[in-house]
Amino acid sequence: MSIYSRFHEVAGDPHAYARDWKNRTGKKVVGHFCTYTPEEFVAAAGALPFRLFGTTEDISMADSHLQAYACSLVRGGLEDVLRGNLEFLDGTVFPHTCDSIQRLSDIWRLNGGIKNHFDVILPVQIHTKSSQEYFIDVLHKFRAELQEKMGTEITDASLKKTIILYNDVREHLKKLYTLRSAHPSLIPGHDMNALVKASMVMDKEEFLKEVKVVLKSLEGADGGAESSNKRIILTGGICNSPDIYGLLDNLGATVVWDDLCTGTRYFEGTISSEGNPVEAIGARYLERDLCPAKHRGNTSRGDSLLETVKEHNAAGVIFMFLKFCDPQGFDYPYMKEILDGEKIPSMLLEIEEQLPAEGQLKTRFETFIDML
Repeated sequence: MSIYSRFHEVAGDPHAYARDWKNRTGKKVVGHFCTYTPEEFVAAAGALPFRLFGTTEDISMADSHLQAYACSLVRGGLEDVLRGNLEFLDGTVFPHTCDSIQRLSDIWRLNGGIKNHFDVILPVQIHTKSSQEYFIDVLHKFRAELQEKMGTEITDASLKKTIILYNDVREHLKKLYTLRSAHPSLIPGHDMNALVKASMVMDKEEFLKEVKVVLKSLEGADGGAESSNKRIILTGGICNSPDIYGLLDNLGATVVWDDLCTGTRYFEGTISSEGNPVEAIGARYLERDLCPAKHRGNTSRGDSLLETVKEHNAAGVIFMFLKFCDPQGFDYPYMKEILDGEKIPSMLLEIEEQLPAEGQLKTRFETFIDML
């Protein structure tokens, strides 16, 4: 059995994991859609923070509530709850990011049938003193609502314990990413994809135990001869990253880093274990790498992407967007312009909930890789 088998099992059927965890522990499960969800509060309340990825089934019921040009994450998430696939949830958190997620919150509250509903109304500009003060107030409110609706007290001590646990998880994920960037052949891309997806679903103590086994197995491993594959960075707004890694490997390219919602944005940045835990948690969410629904400066995301490409010696960038994702669409032109200015090739892949046909995808990737 592969050391990655458990991660593939969880990533392949997250709902089954959540139901089993709930039955085993007798504790609550709280769903959320975004890496801007302050999971530490949910975990400190004794519940399982559970990332929602949207259904893989055909979307039909959601169409009576949402326009057809809403992205597949929003439509797929609503489809899941309307079909009764999320009956194990004891609550849902909606951090206000893009317009579609904000509107989904209203529709979900009225039609989803999930008992507890939490809106975490984040600032859009996150670099000003007033926005930072506002965000801390939002976190205090979220903490109070969780305590009331979950029927438990979230103490500073429990928050600090959770902060240490989450920092440990993030540190191990970053170690794996860094190791793979240095020696891509050590960790197959499809295994890394499953591992990161599972990290957003699993109980963090259980995940940490499993991921330490992976890192121990790689200690002292020979990275082998340097691969001739072209080094690629993935970036975009894909919240359920499709498994394109094996296909790229076979075509002569390897993903060595990413800037994805279900990738580095989940684990970048640590939280101080000193001082006020609420302020420390807020600082991490405000200071980490941005998603396109948040703003720190006119070119902050493009500058960060360029720095990542140079740091990991990448030959090119693949932008992966969900179709109809306006925030990503607005950012794309200037980010591509920054890459073009440095003569770094890029390609844009817009997808719905399913990837294009493999033959079509293979042709596009081959064409791009030949340019590198």
